[in-house]
Amino acid sequence: MRPPGFTPGAYWGAMNATPTDTIVVRNSGALGGTVDVPGAKNSVLKLMATTILTDGTFELTNVPDIVDVAIMGELLAAIGVEMIRPEPGTLLLTNSGDITPVAPYELVEKIRASINVLGPLLTRCGEVRLSMPGGDDFGSRPIDMHVSGLEDMGAQFKFSHGYLEARCERLHGADIIFDFPSVGATENLLTAAVFADGRTTIDNAAREPEITDLCNFLVAMGADISGIGTSKLTVVGVERDALRPVRHHTVPDRIQAATYLAAAAVSQGELDVRGIRPTDMTMLLDRFTDMGLELTDIDDGLHVRAPERLRSIDIATLPYPGIATDYKPLIITMLAVADGVGIVTENLYPGRFRYVEELQRLGADVTTTGHHAVVRGVPRLSGAPVKAHDIRAGAAMVVAGLAAEGETTISGVHHIDRGYDDLVGRLRAVGAGIERC
Repeated sequence: MRPPGFTPGAYWGAMNATPTDTIVVRNSGALGGTVDVPGAKNSVLKLMATTILTDGTFELTNVPDIVDVAIMGELLAAIGVEMIRPEPGTLLLTNSGDITPVAPYELVEKIRASINVLGPLLTRCGEVRLSMPGGDDFGSRPIDMHVSGLEDMGAQFKFSHGYLEARCERLHGADIIFDFPSVGATENLLTAAVFADGRTTIDNAAREPEITDLCNFLVAMGADISGIGTSKLTVVGVERDALRPVRHHTVPDRIQAATYLAAAAVSQGELDVRGIRPTDMTMLLDRFTDMGLELTDIDDGLHVRAPERLRSIDIATLPYPGIATDYKPLIITMLAVADGVGIVTENLYPGRFRYVEELQRLGADVTTTGHHAVVRGVPRLSGAPVKAHDIRAGAAMVVAGLAAEGETTISGVHHIDRGYDDLVGRLRAVGAGIERC
């Protein structure tokens, strides 16, 4: 079912992609030119869910043209928020007030960000029925922190027949301390606390730029939030008529930005990557510099120049402001053609090394043990058929193809469509030998 009033276009073309679609990459030498980075998938989906909180029409700009936005639009339509796309990069979401606090399985199972309707529905409607969310398959990501935090605020939960049901006449403020700075739990408790009675504190909260974007969106709507950008957030509940719809520009996608930096790196190229905020990527950019990339600030972005060959480094994933796990497939791909041996440690999702066997098919020398991958760089990879197991791994296969002799064919590209706005077109525009078949 399409959302009422949703404008057909690239979203639906991507959604209708068949499982046999492939991306073919041929080594074409150094990339050169300018790439524009769109808004962040990991922000816009949460902003969309937040429009459940109050009536009226919201305008979101800098919206990436990706499948996950269309899926979230379908989910919101089922709940009662209508979405239209008046022009590329812009969404209008209209909440008429006729909200149904049920998120159906056939939509929820497609996208993990569907869990973000939990907080807004519960705090606005006092009840919610939600199928357990889907998304990328790279290890267990339970929602126990979401549930325990909302229970501290007065919610009662029941799991039955694959559905999570929650009720509460009105949530109340609570002091919540996370064992781990979970992004999803921070987002759900933030939105739930907006209408809670009293003050809610979230200690050891996630600090990602996308969390800050959500906080700024809520504050513009009329929410009372302090500590934005820190690990301790304080929300003072407001009355339900205190919020208003707003216009909001989505923060740029730092993962897409890193993908184009990696593409320049493995191709020995030189790019202007525009539309990004280097301050959101400080630690990653520092490590890219350690690998030999020359990074220079330009208006609205970075200029990147790659060396003749990258240097190997050791690196570990950590919660923000550390190295995000989403960067890791790109980093391992870069290390695969770097000079030396690098060790990559995964501290967040231990199952997220599935793509390594695909890199090995391309000739990469990578060995994994538990949370660690040892990468021995080789001068050049060799083209072969490979598969995208998830969004970021799929993008890493495309980047690897740029560093491989011959032809690399990537299947499972519907994963890439979920998170990348015209990856093929943007790379082709800067000289990549790439096409979608």
